[in-house]
Formats: sequence, structure tokens, C-alpha cells
Amino acid sequence: TQSTWGLCLFVNMKVFIADLFSSSGIDRIRAASHEVIYNDKLNAQQLKDALVESKPQVLIVRSTKIPADLIQALPSLELIVRAGAGYDTIDVREASRRGVFVANCPGKNAAAVAELTIGLMVSVDRRIADNVSELRAGRWEKGQFCEADGLYGKTIGLIGFGNIGQEVAVRAKAFGLQVLVWSRSLKDEQAKRFGVIRKSSPLAVAAESDIVSVHIASTNETKGLCGAEFFNAMKPNSVFLNTSRGDIVDENALLHALNEKNIKAGLDVFKGEPSAKKGQFESAVTKHPNVYGTHHIGASTRQAENAIGDEAVRIVLKYALSGEVPNCVNIADNTPATHMLTIRHYDRVGVLAHVLDQMRRANWNVQEMENLVFQGAEAACARIRFIGSVDDEAVEAIRNHPDILAVSVTAMAQPSPFFSYTQRPATEARPAAVQI
Repeated sequence: TQSTWGLCLFVNMKVFIADLFSSSGIDRIRAASHEVIYNDKLNAQQLKDALVESKPQVLIVRSTKIPADLIQALPSLELIVRAGAGYDTIDVREASRRGVFVANCPGKNAAAVAELTIGLMVSVDRRIADNVSELRAGRWEKGQFCEADGLYGKTIGLIGFGNIGQEVAVRAKAFGLQVLVWSRSLKDEQAKRFGVIRKSSPLAVAAESDIVSVHIASTNETKGLCGAEFFNAMKPNSVFLNTSRGDIVDENALLHALNEKNIKAGLDVFKGEPSAKKGQFESAVTKHPNVYGTHHIGASTRQAENAIGDEAVRIVLKYALSGEVPNCVNIADNTPATHMLTIRHYDRVGVLAHVLDQMRRANWNVQEMENLVFQGAEAACARIRFIGSVDDEAVEAIRNHPDILAVSVTAMAQPSPFFSYTQRPATEARPAAVQI
């Protein structure tokens, strides 16, 4: 069976963990008879050297960037697990080109990021960091800090409504805030169920909100989404929060809004921020008096780290046992297969080898395949989707085997994958995820 095949193939699989990871998670992987190499102190070149030397099948990372040249240098690599939700730090295109699975751990840090978002919102309104700074300097400045606007009854607009956006909505409603949402996937009936108001565009959210909070993944379509037009639409003296990705924001446009519209910002992410946990970072945005910044710590709570670690371990062990990759982000939703070949056959050695050999001779390019074994393991049904021109001679050549019971070929009306490994976009709403 598939799981037996997986156990045979992946005994003593080598797993390299390049970022901070729970000791209990490491112990679980080792308990399953896999070798673990754990080093979260390496710079980019040291990591590349260590990976080339150790030749792991699996690489687990959090903030470490995995560029194309690193993937190219590791022919042994089969799976990259991003211990977090976003995966823009991994060159997914190159991984796909070289047949390397990429998986993430969506939703496991949602509560932690939502908590920081609310914390930044309150801190900006009450100027908490400035309060602390003055007290530590031995100065009592109550008069300077007693003019906060307050939050109750205001409107917060959310750009994106995946797991994190939903968790922010729950907490914002507890503060007495009205919640507006823009999301490509959110429908009116879903918005009603969540108790939020759906808006048709990010600009509509920006124009109608006192506070705007960004919760979308970084993609080619979303980079620079919060630019000059977006900030021009925001109300004067409003608040902008970003705990998603730095490149979603045009920082020059943000600086202009800070200066000209007195917009205040709470930011956990920045364009060009260091990938290491410690280093120098110079930014005009972080130095602006209207900005409260944190060090990309949205997911950095022990609760979130434990949950993400558990999910990363689950992905690794599932792959080791069955070859399946939960939360895989780079399996094609649809393939260009033109036909489906169905073969009912006795469960004997060499049957599928015969089928594939004849497909090779016919120049049929396999796109997807599965083989289902019936109870008793006497017979099975193989379904193979392929690209190619069908002719009777090729079909007859496949049928000409003593252990094949029947063969049929069906033209594909439209692509439809067997497998469902692809993770839904982070911005897609999941109404069952939270209760409001």
C-alpha cells in the first residue's frame, strides 16, 4: 500500500531545521526514526554550506529566506515547510520547477497576529510607548498624554479576511468598533454571518474607516497595494495598521500621508527589514514620530510557536508515511490533461509498468495518476490523465496484457485535479473558523 511504500522509502529521512523550533517537535520527528539537524544560528552562506553537506530531504524554516540558487544546490531536497502562514520568503517558482513541495502552516498564528494588531491600535491611540519613554526618563507628562481620541464607536476597515482578519474582527467588535471588510472571496451572506460590512474595494474601505488594518498575503498583485491613491483616500488623522508584509505598502506614499494628513501608523513589518533576528535597520518610516513599530513579532508568542511547530511536524510525518503533503501551496489546481485513461486490472506486478511503457510509446504525457485497490487486494482501478492524441492502436496495445480487465479513454471536458493539496489563499474567508 501507499503508506507501506512511504515507510520503506523514508526511513531515516533527514530533516534540517534552520530556525527556532520547539524541542518537543524535534523529539517527535526523531521518535519517528528520522534524523534531525537543528541549527538556527547560521547566516545565508553558512546555511547553504551546511545544507549542501548534509543533503536533507526536508527543510523547515520560519524567517529564513530560501532563494532559487539554494534550491538549485540541493538535488536531495523534496519538501520545504514554512513554519508560518506566508511563504513569500521561499522561491516557490523555482521549487515547483525542480519538483520540490512547499507547504505552510496557515491559521496557526492567527490569534497571535490579531492580538498584536489590537495592541498596536490601542498603543497608537493612547501613545503608550511615548508614555513609557517619558516615565523611564523621569518625567511626568500627564498633560501631554490625556488627549487620546478613544476607540469605541469608531470604524475599522480590514483589507483581507482570512484567518487573521477574522480574528481581528472578533476582537475589534469587542471594542465596540464597526467592521468594514474588503476581500476578493468574501460574499454578502458570509459578511452578514460574521457581523461585518463588505466593501467593493480597498479604496472604499480606506475612505470610510477611522482605522485601516492590512491582512493580505504578499503576491505580485498585492505588492504596493497601499500606495498614494490608497492613502489619499484615507481620512485625515486616521490610523493605519500593517501586520502582514512590508512590500504591500509604498513607504514613500505612507510617509507623505504621515506628514500631510497626520495619519498615524502601527507597523510590525517593513520593506527591506532584516531576515536575521538581530542587525542594523535604518528606515525613514520607523523614525517618524507618528509611527509605532515592532520587530515583525506578530506570530512570536509561545502559543503560536507551539501550534505552528505541531503543524510543521504533522506535515513532515504525513509526508514520510504516505508521500502526501498537507497544506501544499505549489501543486497545480488544474493540469492541461486532454484525456483520462481508466484501467481496471488485477493487482499484479508489472501491470502499470506495461501501461506506462505503452503510453511512452504513444507519446502520451502523464499529468496525474492514481491507483485504487479494491477490498481483498485482488483487483484495482488506475486512472491516468494525460496529454496526447488518442488512437485505437495505442489503446489496444495497453489492453493486450493478461492481467488487464478493461480499458477506456475519455476526453476531458475541463481540467479537474484528482488531488486537493493546494492550500486556499490566505485571504479566502472561512466562516466556520470563528464564532461571532
